[in-house]
Formats: sequence, structure tokens, C-alpha cells
Amino acid sequence: MVTLTIDGRVAKVPAGATVLDAARAIGVRIPTLCQHEALEPWGGCRLCLVDVTKKEWRGWQKMVVSCMFPAEDGLAVATATERVVATRKVVLDLLLARCPDTPLVQRLAHEHGIERTSYQPNPEPTDCVLCGLCTRVCDSIGVSAIATVDRGAGKEVAPPFHQPPPDCIGCLACAEVCPTDCIPYQTSDSARSIWGKTFTMVRCPHCGRAHITREQAAFYAGRGGVPESYFETCDACKRTQMAKTFTSLSAVR
Repeated sequence: MVTLTIDGRVAKVPAGATVLDAARAIGVRIPTLCQHEALEPWGGCRLCLVDVTKKEWRGWQKMVVSCMFPAEDGLAVATATERVVATRKVVLDLLLARCPDTPLVQRLAHEHGIERTSYQPNPEPTDCVLCGLCTRVCDSIGVSAIATVDRGAGKEVAPPFHQPPPDCIGCLACAEVCPTDCIPYQTSDSARSIWGKTFTMVRCPHCGRAHITREQAAFYAGRGGVPESYFETCDACKRTQMAKTFTSLSAVR
């Protein structure tokens, strides 16, 4: 375990934890947009900046992204120094210009005293804050169907050539991790549509629930060497069947 202080409060966390982990462990809130527990830290949004110092640094401090900086013994963290708050305000001011109608951005900006952006508002407002969560989760699954394209004000997340991505499996992971719910999709018991591509749903033969796309089943089967038929049964029914199996084995003993 390592021991550090955050805003004067003592935090003890396992070795390998980040400053953000330590802050959350003791209930200190640090704003984030690009962080998700299921993905490796990225440090892209810059909202989780904090000041850190140590006794042996003799008053010298440095500003770091808390989602990537390791928690260390003797570290003193300040989450709301003047320069930290000022830097966050710049980030949120820019985000409010890009996404003036996005509730999450509006709320974070309001928390930092920003009601209106000081920059020219985006003439084509978007809810995408370019946090990268959607592209990163798609890459981590091994699909890589979407990516960030273009630069500057025109930067966006899109499939290749803005066409239905051939590699997409319709898993909805990108939409699930999006902090602003800006990735539209439609799903029903028979079909699912996302990124301009339509998928056929697989219905569980036991409960009838549509729980996965045909493309998902084929992808997971090909990657794991498991028969595609294994994915036809939903997770809930698999657990029920497993429980019955264990019950019968216990009865035999």
C-alpha cells in the first residue's frame, strides 16, 4: 500500500493505483471525460489535472493528469489550485464552444463558473467531445471499425469514408461508453442499426431475448475458437443452465 494526501486528506491505495484512483477512494471528485474503468488511461481531455508535490521537492509543484500519474508514498495532491482551475476553465470554455447544446458540457462548465463560451460557438453544434472512448473501446475489442478523422475544428469520429463500416459487428460498445450519448443507434428483437449498418439479431432459443448480432457471434467465435452456436443462448439462460448443472451434481454427491 502507498500513502498520500489529497487536499489534506490521507489516502491509502494499492501500489499501481493512480492519483485519480486514490481520490475516488476517499470521495474526492476530480472531473473527467475520457476516463473509463474498462479502458487504459489516456489523458486526452485534460480535465483531471491536479498539482502534485513532495516534501523533498522543497515547494516545487508540477501539474499532472491524475488518471495517469501513479500514486506514490509522500505525494501531496491539490485538486483545485488556482492554476489547475484556470486550466480546466480553458478546456471547458473550448468544449462549450464546440458543444454549446450538450448537457454534460454545460453542467461541467457551470460548475466552473462558465455560463457562455468566450469563443465563437460552433455553427454546427455537436455532442461529440472527442474524448476518444468510442474509438478506444472499438480498438480494444479488436474491431477498429471507427476512428478520428480530419484535424482542427473539423475533427470527428467516423467510419472509413463515412460509409457503413465493413468491420463493425454492431456490439454497441462505442455507444455504451460515450459520455454524452451522441452515437445514435436503433435496436429491436429483429434488427439493430448503427453507423449506417444494419444487423440481424440472434434470439435466445430458451427465453426468446434478442441479445447479440450475427456478426458479433461470428466474431467472438472466430477469435476464441468457440462454436458460434454457443453464443445463441443469452448469458442469463447460460447462468440458469449452469446453476441447474451444479445443483444436480450436488444432489448426486
